[in-house]
This record gives sequence, structure tokens and C-alpha cells, in this order.
Amino acid sequence: MKNIQSILMRSTLAATLLIISGCSDFLDKAPLGKITSDNAFQTEEDAVLATNAIYNVLRNWEVHVFSYVGCTDIISDDSDKGSTPTDANFLDEIDNFQFAAGNVAPFTLWQGYYKAIFRANIAIEKIPEIEMNAELKERLLAEAKFFRGYFYFNLVRWFGELTIITKQLASSEFKQVKRPVADVYAQIIQDLTEAAAVLPSSYSTNLDKGRVTSGTAHGMLARVYMTMGDWTKCEAQALEVINSGKYSLYPKYDQIFLLQGELSSESVFEVVAGAFDVGNGGSQFNEVQGARGTPNLGWGFNRPSDNFVKEFETKDPRREATILGVGETLPDGSAIVEDNPEVFGERYNQKAWVPKQVTGNGNGPGNIRIMRYSDVLLMAAEAMNENGKPTEALTYLNAVRLRARGTSSTILPDVTTTVQADLRAKIWHERRVELGMEQIRWFDLLRQKRAGEVMRLVGKNFVDNKHELLPIPQSEIDISGTLIQNNGY
Repeated sequence: MKNIQSILMRSTLAATLLIISGCSDFLDKAPLGKITSDNAFQTEEDAVLATNAIYNVLRNWEVHVFSYVGCTDIISDDSDKGSTPTDANFLDEIDNFQFAAGNVAPFTLWQGYYKAIFRANIAIEKIPEIEMNAELKERLLAEAKFFRGYFYFNLVRWFGELTIITKQLASSEFKQVKRPVADVYAQIIQDLTEAAAVLPSSYSTNLDKGRVTSGTAHGMLARVYMTMGDWTKCEAQALEVINSGKYSLYPKYDQIFLLQGELSSESVFEVVAGAFDVGNGGSQFNEVQGARGTPNLGWGFNRPSDNFVKEFETKDPRREATILGVGETLPDGSAIVEDNPEVFGERYNQKAWVPKQVTGNGNGPGNIRIMRYSDVLLMAAEAMNENGKPTEALTYLNAVRLRARGTSSTILPDVTTTVQADLRAKIWHERRVELGMEQIRWFDLLRQKRAGEVMRLVGKNFVDNKHELLPIPQSEIDISGTLIQNNGY
């Protein structure tokens, strides 16, 4: 269901990159058009447009596409760079931990996510001034707060200490300093908690399908507390989602990432895209990971690694649903993947597959899954195990395995151990095979404090106390005059 169209915010948002980059003379210049940040917010429609502008940025190249995949999947042991050997060398540097402060991937993410935060800040600051339906106003503000929390959450996991910007800055405020990680998490938790208290549990019309809900906010809070190691609060937030009764596991794992699996019962948070003839409502998330050669669906990046392939248990059907290889038929039966001699060891992320588009592969229609219900169940299982409740943990862990094995009685048997360390390892394994190639593995390794150990085992050049964080883009440090580079760069 493609009900959220691409609605760009008014021309006031053209100032985004200027403000982020610290061009202090911007506010001293007269606006070139009639619409400014002072007069753009007059009506209820303006408030909706401002909020839709935040949704719009979710599909942007700088937020959930090339560098996002590079600094979540490719940087991890789940995948390698892929494509041809000389294509996008900056991702080779990410893959092998040879990147410096000038690498384009951290720069792209820094710029893209602060642009997104700017859009959220605009909405949070300006919508309260509009005379409109009070309930809708509160809901739109809650959506904006959710997204600001989400954007900061990804940034803090990538970069550590950050500048915290929660309003439009005056020219005298452009010189910002980094704040402690604890302060960033406090802001994230405040935004997500306030959003969870207001957002509806669901929407009554198809037009609003794909908008964030209270379940989305509680699920993200569970992920935040899991990252922080606060297992009591992680469990409580995961149970808010589970006990809401709004979600269930989609019956067939191999269909979750197809068109019929979009915005399904399992969807807690996904970015909605649509390949419209007019407006180009898609993204390049699918194209950058599509099969390269014959059929020609994309660029071939994000190759599932040998190590990841070996992680699956015997005959686990999730392996075939996740990995698309040479000689395999595409999910729609339209073609067979042929060998491409220019690409080493071709494998592709089947979860990012979409059919070839008449509007161009760069206008990909595939929704980007950010959080599925199975993730929430596994967060609950991990939290309960850490909280000394192994029996309850097994219930949620085995529910995920049951769905994966389907009608078979000979594969993926229930886990039975109640020894905490053993059960922890089982849950970590399940997270990897259930959520593989979904941009989660790297953040899991970081919070588990074993990124260095795992990376070195697969031959990557990980340096402890350095590569846990990305470098702050050198250009941002040079412009700001106040930002301090992360350790080791």
C-alpha cells in the first residue's frame, strides 16, 4: 500500500544545509521568495506538510541508502562491499577499517541526519503556533519528536558525543560543541517517551498507513535501552509492543520483504516508498543492492559474506530468503541470475530485491524495514534472559524459530537451555540469522562490546578504542572551529 506520497516541505527548508554547515551570513540575507520560516506556518495543511517533509527525508540518499548500508551492513561481518573491485573505493575503506576523517560515508550520514533533525526541529518549533485541530496538532508534534529521537539515536551510535540541536539556531549560536553521550541519550529518551504517550496505536484510514505509532515509539525505546544495557526498561518497552495486541509474526518469512509483506502485521517501523510516474516517491535503497549484470537490477553492493552464510543452521529457510545467488530464480520468477565475471563471488541481498522498474531502478518502490515484530520479540527474549527470566525468554525466542521453520518438524528445533550465558549466545545467533542484512548487525556487535573480536576473526583491520566510532567529517571540524575529532582519527 503506497499511501504516503512524496511531499516536500516549502522553500524554507532549502536553508537546511546552509545552517548545518555554519554559513552564518544566511540569516542576514533577504529571502529570495515569498515563503520564509516566519510565514510558512499558517494553516493546518502547513503543519501536515512540515511533518510529511520529515517522512520524505527518510528515503533520501544521505539517510537510508548508500552510506547507511555501508556503515551498518558492509562495515560488519554480515557482508562485504560487493560490486566490482574498483567501484566505490570509499566503501572498501569502510569494509576493511581503513577509513579516515575524509571518507565520504561518515560525511554523508552526518550531513543527512542533521538535515533530517533540522526538519524535525522546524516542525516542533512552528506547529504549536498554528491554530488547528488540537488532537492533530499533538499527534504531528509527537511524530516529529519520534523522528528527532530516531535520528539522534543513529548518530550517537555512529559518532558518540554530538552537538544537540533542538531548535533553529541564531547566527550567534552556530558555534556548537559536542555533548556527552549520556546527554544525547537523555534527549533521545525524552523525545521517544513524549512521542509514545501521544501517538495512536494504529490509524483508521489507509491514507495514514506507514505513519509512526505508539508501538513504533515503544519499540524504538526498547532498542535504545537495549543499547544502553538497561534490561529492565528494555523488557518493559518491548512488552508494551507485545501486549498491545497490534502486531503478529507474518506467516511466511520469505514473503515479508516482497510487496505483499509491506506494512504487514509484522511492521513496527518501515520507510514507505513508491515508484510513482510523477513525483518519484521511491529511493535508491533497492538499486544500490540489486543484482548487477543479467538481470540488470542494480549496482551489486552489500554482498552477503561467507561468514554470514555459515551462520545459518542446516536447512534454515531464512538463508534462501535472505541471499540471492548465481543460478537462482528471482522471487517473481522473471529471470535467473547469471554469472557476472566482473563481480567477485556474486551474492545479493534478496531482502532488498524489487522487480525492474519502468520509471528506472533508481526510483525503487521497496519499503525499507527499520523494525519488525520479530526484532521486538528477540529484544524481549534477551532482556528477560539478562533479568533472570530464562523460561519467559525462551517463549519469545522459540516463537521466532517456529515461524521460521514453518510446517517442518525436522529443522530449527526449540531452544531449551536456561543457562544464562548459553541462552544469550542462542539469542545473539537468532538475531543474526533472523535480522541479517537489515542494517542491525553492526549496532548489535557494538552494544555487545565484541566488535573488535568479531571483526579481527574475519580478517578486518579493527583497532580497539578507535573503530567503535566513525570519524567526525573533517570538513565539519574545519568549519565549526569547536568540534573535536573522535579518538584515533
